[in-house]
Formats: sequence, structure tokens, C-alpha cells
Amino acid sequence: MKVKKGDNILIISGKDKGRTGKIIKAMPKELKILVEGINLKKKHVRPKRDGEKGQIVEIPAALDISNVKIICPKCGKATRVGYLIENKEKYRICKKCKQKI
Repeated sequence: MKVKKGDNILIISGKDKGRTGKIIKAMPKELKILVEGINLKKKHVRPKRDGEKGQIVEIPAALDISNVKIICPKCGKATRVGYLIENKEKYRICKKCKQKI
């Protein structure tokens, strides 16, 4: 998976197209990610105790990684991610500016 927790990303398709956010959770087996403030779904929560009211909370739902592009911290552009192997170390690189991410 080419994106990781903490990466800044740009949404390239769907209802949130054009918005940016930070990855809060990556799920490599499902090829999905959670982004803070993006793809929010409403969930109805029952009251826990007597006298308490139920509420509606908004939680982020998972996005497919094919719908996002990483924003390069060096050049600031949305780009694809490549890999570079140096001295038996594997690095992610920006496909536009060729800098390590």
C-alpha cells in the first residue's frame, strides 16, 4: 500500500472530490483508509443510561485508496508514489519531483 497513516492526501473522485485531509487509519488488507473530516456518515447512538438522550454522531467511513492521491511534502502537488531502493532500503518517492517522501 503506497499511502500510510499521517500522509496528507487529495480526494480525486466521489462526493468529496477536491478536498484534502490527513489519514487517521490505514487498512492494507481491505485497501481502504480513514481520513479525518472526509466521507462522514451519520450514526444513531442509543442512550447508555436512564434519563440520557440518544444522539446522532458523524463518523468517518472508509475510502478506497484508488480514490486518493498523496500530496508531496516537498513540492506540494498531488502525485503518484513510486519506490526507490538504495543500499537495501526501500523509499517512497514523488513521481513529479523525484524527492523522498
